[in-house]
This record gives sequence, C-alpha cells and structure tokens, in this order.
Amino acid sequence: MNSSVTGDAGRRVVLAFDGDCGFCQAAVRQIQRRASPRMEAVAWQTLPPELTEPHLERLDWEVLLFDGDRVRDGGAPALAGLLGTSTVRTYRSVGQFLQLPLIRLAANLVYRWVAGNRQRMPGGTAACAVPRPHH
Repeated sequence: MNSSVTGDAGRRVVLAFDGDCGFCQAAVRQIQRRASPRMEAVAWQTLPPELTEPHLERLDWEVLLFDGDRVRDGGAPALAGLLGTSTVRTYRSVGQFLQLPLIRLAANLVYRWVAGNRQRMPGGTAACAVPRPHH
C-alpha cells in the first residue's frame, strides 16, 4: 500500500472515495496501479466517523481530499491532488494540468456528469447510484 503524504504541520492527507461503489473502487485501483501516487486513497467508510460524519452529503457525490481533519478539496480537484503525488512524471503533470483554471472548470463539469452516472460506468451497479438532491 502507498504511504500517505503529510500536509501542513504533518497532518495525514488522504483521498476518501465511496467504498460501496464498484466504479469508484475500480477507478481508484487503476489510478493506484498506473500512477503509483504517494498519497493514500481509502474508502471513506473505513475512516473515523468523527472525520466523515460532517461531510456525509458530499461523500455521497464526490471524493474528498482530507488534510488532517479538514477537507482540502473535492471532486476533480481532489483527484488532481492525488495524481499530483504520482511517482510517474506523466501522471504528476496531468494532476498539475487539471489545476489550471479553465481546465479545472471543464474537469469539474466532467466529474459531475460521471458522478451522476457512475452506476452506468464500467464496474458500476445500482448500488453506485447517488441519491438525487431533495428540493
């Protein structure tokens, strides 16, 4: 397993994904296998409840990048942060590219669409479907 990196003041930095979603699991496994990030990616369900409970609604919709006990980023920027710790220069560059302002905007739109349709993605099942927001 990859060791986690540390943030400010030595806090643990970790990407939290939905461990109940087959698509999310497969996507994170592919990133870990191909990019070999130095940051740890774990199912949010395995993290301490005091860390995740304030963010359960967001965790239904997006990966979150935790820096200690605070959320540093979510969605596409969080994945860019994970890629930015890659030991492979190409993936590290992709992580940096995804942080550029217009690219970040486009990546967020793509991420939202994929997240809203993850049950239809390879490895996805009905259990992957995210609940629709209540209005």
